[in-house]
Amino acid sequence: MFERDCSIQRRHQKIIEEAIAPGIDRSLIQVQCEGIARGLGTLGYDSLGTVEMLFDSTGQFRFLEMNTRLQVEHGVTEEVLGIDLVQSQIRIALGERLKDVLPDDLSPQGHSIQARIYAEDSKRFYPSPGRLQAFEMPVGKNIRVETGYCVGMDVTQYYDPLLAKVIVHAPNRSQAIIQLIAALRQTRIEGLSTNIEALIQIIQSDSFMSGNVHTDLAMEVVQEANRKRA
Repeated sequence: MFERDCSIQRRHQKIIEEAIAPGIDRSLIQVQCEGIARGLGTLGYDSLGTVEMLFDSTGQFRFLEMNTRLQVEHGVTEEVLGIDLVQSQIRIALGERLKDVLPDDLSPQGHSIQARIYAEDSKRFYPSPGRLQAFEMPVGKNIRVETGYCVGMDVTQYYDPLLAKVIVHAPNRSQAIIQLIAALRQTRIEGLSTNIEALIQIIQSDSFMSGNVHTDLAMEVVQEANRKRA
């Protein structure tokens, strides 16, 4: 079901994901998709999964790992394909054939980007546990929010500090970027620090806007913002 780009990371963990991937020739991705599907078919793999690859500076794909499960960023795939991956996985587990679960003309429509809102500061990405005194998520057409928190809940230091996923879907990447920035600015969280400011800085950077994304970009943008602030 095509690809997601997860290059925007801090501490080797994803914070912004999108579908489809910017800046990579579609023919290269198509070759990888077909090869991976053939390989998994040969193995008899019969459930949902994600094969993770690194795309290096020489233009080569390098195998990283395979996750035999849903991933946090599966929502962007759902948005561009109009498919409920959880429902599809259950139907296949119950014995339905793939051809009966997925449409014949499966193809991405538009562009989707997800930003992970964390309870951590926007300068150094240090965790920020505390009680949520305000927790207002963005609303609007083509804005999707997934969270397990509400006002009054405590965010402890014992678990991953992910507060919410904000996902947007638009006809193209440029419009998706505009929509995501607006959604993040509409978000109101009080009682602890969040990475919302850093997310906006990254998304507004020239490199991200142009699709020139890489795994060091998030830290480069935030460090530059910190230098200017100092």
